[in-house]
Amino acid sequence: MELFKNTNYDFLGKKWPFIGASLVLTLAGLVSLAVKGGPNYGIDFKGGAMMYLRFNQEPPVQKIRSALEGKVKGEISVQQITGKPEVLVGTEIRDEKELNANRQIIDDTLRATFGAADGKFDLNNSAADQLASKLRDPLLQANVPLSEQELGNVVKSIEDFRASKGGLLSSIDQLSGVTGVTAPILNVIKQQCGLGPFTILSADVVGPKIGKDLQRQAILATLYALAGMLVYIAFRFEWIYGVAAVIAVFHDTIITIGLFSLFGKEISLTVVAALLTLVGYSMNDTIVVFDRIRENLKLMRRESLTDLINISVNQTLSRTILTSGLTLLTALSLFIFGGQVLNGFSFALVAGIIVGTYSSVFIASPILIFWQDFMDKRKKSTPVAAIKEPVRAGGSRKAVRG
Repeated sequence: MELFKNTNYDFLGKKWPFIGASLVLTLAGLVSLAVKGGPNYGIDFKGGAMMYLRFNQEPPVQKIRSALEGKVKGEISVQQITGKPEVLVGTEIRDEKELNANRQIIDDTLRATFGAADGKFDLNNSAADQLASKLRDPLLQANVPLSEQELGNVVKSIEDFRASKGGLLSSIDQLSGVTGVTAPILNVIKQQCGLGPFTILSADVVGPKIGKDLQRQAILATLYALAGMLVYIAFRFEWIYGVAAVIAVFHDTIITIGLFSLFGKEISLTVVAALLTLVGYSMNDTIVVFDRIRENLKLMRRESLTDLINISVNQTLSRTILTSGLTLLTALSLFIFGGQVLNGFSFALVAGIIVGTYSSVFIASPILIFWQDFMDKRKKSTPVAAIKEPVRAGGSRKAVRG
């Protein structure tokens, strides 16, 4: 399928507005990074505790923040996930000793603030062993003797049913149809348990030392990827092609990171994965253009390099629009509907695809032109050297100017 046939757009004639836009975006991003003291690393890199909560109604974001502010050291982040009754609660951990302590403080504070009424055992935030311990004696007192195996099966059935409801029960009566939960057992559960308005879907902790090590590995992974591609393109084409492609990809990465800083978004491991994906994607797009330039160099020897590059870009335009456009639609879908967890990943993809597509044409290709112009001027400015004949025996040497 070819969307554009026999196009003749003067892409390189419009290079300066795009180069100017790139310079503005790069400068704005670097200034933002300098003012904010570097990228806004997430828990993955700084170290900290992160909890993913789901509420049965609109989450009380301000109440959560107020409850934690006086009890947890360091910065506290409470972010509601757009369109869902869910929040991400995170706190930075500066000391390895605080790792488990802060995780427990957050857990205890949330349970105390939003726990089940009348101080009952919160069935929405119970582990299997905790629930079994809570029900064992009351069941015996209610003349409902269960073996450990039977009790374990009942608890597992309850846990599985709660998971099928998104981890949050709205009424204990919902358990009436669960396998193994008879009417006497259900009565005991009602007496001993209550339902809090939230549940902890996941809880992650990362130590500061591990976070620093992940930072270093992420930077090295990006640099190794760029270096490997430079070597490949220099071998496949010429070294100037490799330099142009790496500069374009580095330009894409810097602008994307700058946009994260400008919009106050966190850089997590998933974002690094998106950046590495973009490095490969943008490089592939650049290689397609360069490969067509190399083919046309053999077929259009009389064309100037500027005209030849314009022809090559026009010839690959349909492929570029199809691949980049469809990939962008997918990334936009993730950004709009993927939720908070995938927000950083999808934002990096959207920004990187847009920047990476135009950089292949308006950044990488002009570098080839600039290099040729530089070499031509250098040749013209180099004086013609005098070539002298070697001195012959018994004779004088004659100067020959070439």
